[in-house]
Amino acid sequence: MKIGFVGTGVMGGAIIKNLMAAGHSLTVFNRTKQKADKLITAGAVWAPTPKAVAAQSDIVFTMVGFPKDVEQVYFSKEGLFAGLHKGATAIDMTTSRPSLATKIAAAGKQHGFNILDAPVSGGDIGAQNATLTIMVGGDEECYRQMIPLFKTIGKTANYFGLAGAGQHAKMANQIMIAGTMTGLTEMLLYTRQAGLDEQKILETLSSGGADNWSMDNYVPRILRDDYTPGFFARHFLKDLRIALEEAAKMGLDLRATNEAKRLYEIMVDIKGLGNQGTQGLINIY
Repeated sequence: MKIGFVGTGVMGGAIIKNLMAAGHSLTVFNRTKQKADKLITAGAVWAPTPKAVAAQSDIVFTMVGFPKDVEQVYFSKEGLFAGLHKGATAIDMTTSRPSLATKIAAAGKQHGFNILDAPVSGGDIGAQNATLTIMVGGDEECYRQMIPLFKTIGKTANYFGLAGAGQHAKMANQIMIAGTMTGLTEMLLYTRQAGLDEQKILETLSSGGADNWSMDNYVPRILRDDYTPGFFARHFLKDLRIALEEAAKMGLDLRATNEAKRLYEIMVDIKGLGNQGTQGLINIY
């Protein structure tokens, strides 16, 4: 299958490798070409613009940083909509605004393109191991046709409804993650202050009711002083802001999520640590 991929970062690069390992031919684009060099060496074909990716592909995945990047990738003069052929499918895996997903889907329908919003959860480890959780919105028949591809890159893919529903599902995921990240950070601070063995605490909590994915995957990194991003803190802050914007539209006051946003604003906007992984939150304490 001829697949295009726009965005070859930590997550996108790992997904591309899994698609290539399954025998698909990949055409890729990234704003910084150097970040795609290893993929090109491994057999991916470079395209100079998203438009050029679309022109050579039946299905195009996009996974970029921020909603403004998504909008540019789809709607600019050199964007996907300028290159897709009728009947082609575009799947945005960026965590973005539900309203933007709706806008992209409407424009795609107008031009005969199939559009899905399909953000993922699982971080760099999930992307590398093809164990991502994929949350999908858009046309249900298109979703069903894409299930074999989703199974290539993830362990779970669920359909939530029309365009934007996948993004709403991802917001629910990020609200939950916000609590686990603040919890594991303050758990470690308490452990250290009490003079307890951090590794033993991790092993103990992992076998009890406090166990969670964030603790299992990020506490070992913190104990190694490893703050490389499995997921950039600046991207997580973007997600929390979107989640709170959507919650406000629904009349919800998510106080714990708002506090997590405040803490990540200190980390990203004040301390300048946005290129660390989300586990770097402990560094602001």
